[in-house]
Amino acid sequence: MSGRRVAVLLGGRSSERNVSLASGQSVISGLCNAGHEPVPVEIDASGQWQLSSVTAPSELVGAATATPHDGTPVSASGWQAPPLPLGRHPLEGIDVVFPVLHGPFGEDGTIQGLLELLEIPYVGSGVAASAIAMDKALFKAVAGAQGLPIARSATFVAGRGEEVENPFSLPVVVKPARLGSSVGISVARTAEDFMGAVKLALAHDDKIIVEEFIDGTEVECSVLGNDEPAASAVGEIVVVGRDWYSYEAKYTEGGMNLIVPARIPADSAEAVRSIAVRAFQACDCRGMARVDFFVRADGSVVLSELNTIPGFTATSVYAKLFKASGLDYPQLLDRLVGLAIERFEQRRALRY
Repeated sequence: MSGRRVAVLLGGRSSERNVSLASGQSVISGLCNAGHEPVPVEIDASGQWQLSSVTAPSELVGAATATPHDGTPVSASGWQAPPLPLGRHPLEGIDVVFPVLHGPFGEDGTIQGLLELLEIPYVGSGVAASAIAMDKALFKAVAGAQGLPIARSATFVAGRGEEVENPFSLPVVVKPARLGSSVGISVARTAEDFMGAVKLALAHDDKIIVEEFIDGTEVECSVLGNDEPAASAVGEIVVVGRDWYSYEAKYTEGGMNLIVPARIPADSAEAVRSIAVRAFQACDCRGMARVDFFVRADGSVVLSELNTIPGFTATSVYAKLFKASGLDYPQLLDRLVGLAIERFEQRRALRY
């Protein structure tokens, strides 16, 4: 594909802001290596948008990864983001938007709705798919209706006056319904743990999930495409120094190891890849997603979550799984830009 002017949206208002900054920096680097012109647009913690000098292509070309920072723009050897022309909106003159915004106000359909109104191609899923995948309770409802294997769970909404109870035997997992990166999630092994886990989850969301604990190997699979999505190789998550895949395990250096291919039976790996694609299509996803699973000792597969904007550094699981499948990081980004334009052209041809 010929070079495109790509606005990379990074930062944002959610608790996953630092993860977004790291992902965004790597995306900028990869787009440069793929021959595109990135325009970093940082959304600060208060929701203000600004052209960002947080990274410079000349400093990032060939970089393998990036580390989160506190959000303060960093001068970059005099490099400045190209000026945007004045027009109907601040993104006038942009060919494609690449949202690298994790969590609420970015991964949940809100930014996608804005970009639909502005009639700009953007990478990833649309409004409905983003909203469904962000809300773990809605995702379970959709996946379960399609006959996909999901863990048993119960959903509680604080505003309805519902008393949160544990309907399963311990241990259980308690989650905010609408956050990612394991923020606010706890594994409760005692009744006292359960009450603390509920309090923590409710501090992040008024809708929470109590889910049965699945004892198995945690694996992940990346999906890429629009109407004919393809699944990557399956990777196994090995947590180091902790007993579950927490936020700290995900983002602390050395907190986890990814083993590709996963050490699971061949038929289980094929089931993971097939279910990943089916879940992607059930939610009407586009572009990309990372789908998370557990594989029990008997080889049975349990679908956990689907992430429409997964972590996106060159060393994040999504990219590493496609690299193991023969698609390197710049090629992956180039393909995603192409898929965004493809979807935009398809929808523009429709009559409303």
